[in-house]
Amino acid sequence: MADLVYDARRQSLAAGRSLFEQADELAVAVPASCRRTGRCRECVVQVVRGAESLSPRTDVEAFLPAGFRLACQAIVERTDRDVEFAILRRRLRILTSAQDEAGAPADLDPAVSRDGDVVHCDGEPLGRAGGRLLGLAVDVGTTTVVAEVVDLESGRPVAAVAFENPQRFGGSDVMSRIAYEAERPGLLRQSLRRALNRELAAAYRTLGFDRHDVYEAVIVGNPTMRDLFFGVDVAPLGHAPFRSLSEVAAAEGRARGTGLVRRAHELGLLIHPQGRVVGAPLVACHVGADTAADLVATDFAARSGVSLLVDIGTNTELVIGDGRRFLAASSPAGPAFEGGGVSHGMAGADGAVESVWRVDGGFGYRTIGDQPPEGLCGSGLVDLLAESVRAGLLLSNTRLAGSASAIELVPERGIELTRGDVSALAQAKAANACGQQILMRRLGVPPERVDRVFLAGAFANALDVRNAIAIGLLPPVAVERVERVGNAAIRGARALLLSRRRREELERMLARVEHVALEAEPDFFDLFVDGCRFDPVEAGGAPA
Repeated sequence: MADLVYDARRQSLAAGRSLFEQADELAVAVPASCRRTGRCRECVVQVVRGAESLSPRTDVEAFLPAGFRLACQAIVERTDRDVEFAILRRRLRILTSAQDEAGAPADLDPAVSRDGDVVHCDGEPLGRAGGRLLGLAVDVGTTTVVAEVVDLESGRPVAAVAFENPQRFGGSDVMSRIAYEAERPGLLRQSLRRALNRELAAAYRTLGFDRHDVYEAVIVGNPTMRDLFFGVDVAPLGHAPFRSLSEVAAAEGRARGTGLVRRAHELGLLIHPQGRVVGAPLVACHVGADTAADLVATDFAARSGVSLLVDIGTNTELVIGDGRRFLAASSPAGPAFEGGGVSHGMAGADGAVESVWRVDGGFGYRTIGDQPPEGLCGSGLVDLLAESVRAGLLLSNTRLAGSASAIELVPERGIELTRGDVSALAQAKAANACGQQILMRRLGVPPERVDRVFLAGAFANALDVRNAIAIGLLPPVAVERVERVGNAAIRGARALLLSRRRREELERMLARVEHVALEAEPDFFDLFVDGCRFDPVEAGGAPA
């Protein structure tokens, strides 16, 4: 008899039962709100193996690509082989700073205020105050969604949630999601809205909040994720010149900037129906509102010397500045360092290997939550690459030593790094590295003249900087000049929520940013090919 497999849990397959019913017996919470009729489209699962043992796809599953099913529609028909599945909305380690900032912010001037028993937003009355004045900050990443509920009178976060973006069925990168949105408009936005509202409802219940006490939300994300959230057509972001409709409107003088504003009831967001939902402004092209929030969180414009911001993700975003000039670029690195396209890659959830070291001819490792290893997240992948190069298991030209077909990390669980994985990671690394090189060259500074590197992104807190430099993922600066800022985007979103002055300062700074189209550089391809090697970037300076 074969089993149904989810993570390390197993349950004997029972013919005639749906994946949803069997998941219940495994105590796996598959989201749904339509009594398992398929109408809500929330119970999307990825069938990792054994799809041939399930019933054919139904009409209500037509929106899903191959490899994905609705758990309520997938009926077990054969029990001669294992069926393994994964849900699309695992809870992740929360990379906010709700615990590391005990004091109230110095700059506390939110748009929402209380005048007697009436709540106003920038002077407009929203209704009578029923309790606390709360706001919502949301960072919509391609892979991960993070949200904070913030007390607008104290400035302190009071709740935080993080989960995998459920839009994964539309593709793991922004271009795939743009194409999916063109074919099936609205489905991606609906899936995210439902997932976010479900998480918010649970947080409100746990802490005794009322949705009507949340009066404003600030949303950040790359241009595709932000615009999908607001229901803005993302088709222009899929072809040159890769500009959001909000950028076009600003450039043509039809809008003051690239920010967006809607009412909560227009978007179906679970806050006060008349509450204001603000989409933070974009930097340029595929450098989005999440990067703008990073700049706010790091006080980037106020820094002396040369600063480099590197936000590594599916779409890596880069900004360099010396106080006079600010240059920005985006690099389509792909999802490899976020676990996508890597055979045992995964997001930063419990069970993800986040740290690797060489020991006794093999490898030692640490997982998130000290749980049994299930795969590798970004920081673990960087460590494994660097340690494998040092041990001679992986050559700097990305070939595995000898006749090896894989590098084994946890043999007893089958967790390894294959040749295909190495190739995907090499290309993702190259996209990151050549973007950094081009921006340094444009500003006229070699790596040794960079005074600080702000390292943002989902795995920044756990990343071993020395290993990242060793494989060429980061420029060869002194380790003490690299500052891990983790999910700076959510901190920046919170700062924008709490301060109208910070919003105005951000708009002024963004007007000074020069966008650099990396692919337009004459030697871009040469830099990319060189960047595929697992070697440190030459310390003598950026290429001429």
